Amino acid sequence: MDDSLLEKAKKNVGDVRVFVNAASRRASELARGAKPAIPVLPDDNRSYLEIAVQELAEQKIVVETAGAESR
Repeated sequence: MDDSLLEKAKKNVGDVRVFVNAASRRASELARGAKPAIPVLPDDNRSYLEIAVQELAEQKIVVETAGAESR
């Protein structure tokens, strides 16, 4: 996994615990057939988690928290 994407995604979400939950939940959605919010080629060998982290890093998905909304 690209460390710079990981750091950018964590920064965009703010709370590390929220980031972990959001990335995990999104990876599960992708595994169940959700359409990725970033371009993914058929021969792409990245894991669902790596795709979810990239979506968070590029702010392609929104993470909602109890008190506010974070992008």
